[in-house]
Amino acid sequence: MEEFKKKNGTDVNDKEIIFSQSIKAGKRIYYLDVKKNRKDEMFLAITESKKIVTGEDDQQVSFEKHKIFLYREDFEKFINGLMQAVHYIENEQGPYVKPAYKEKSEEEEAPSHTTEGSFGSSTEEEIKLDIDF
Repeated sequence: MEEFKKKNGTDVNDKEIIFSQSIKAGKRIYYLDVKKNRKDEMFLAITESKKIVTGEDDQQVSFEKHKIFLYREDFEKFINGLMQAVHYIENEQGPYVKPAYKEKSEEEEAPSHTTEGSFGSSTEEEIKLDIDF
């Protein structure tokens, strides 16, 4: 039975990713991966990957990962619950407003060409020119 469960350290049932979207958010990256189960039914695997740096002089980098598997029959309930939680936070603390100025992190220095899903709109980049005559 064990030979069917594992093959080269991964589950045999862990089929290939059909669709993937990554969302970079500071030290975290969220992966939204669409996969198929044994019955060829699609499901959503949500993974949070957080960069962990340990040590002062001899720094070691590792990644902490957490996964959630969301099945099609639960999409509507999940989205409704998520939106209720988001609205609750906005009612209690107001909508999130980005600070006017903040230092750029490594992720922000490189141009980003990501488009948010159905919860948001496309990210627009501001172009600034400094021309001396």
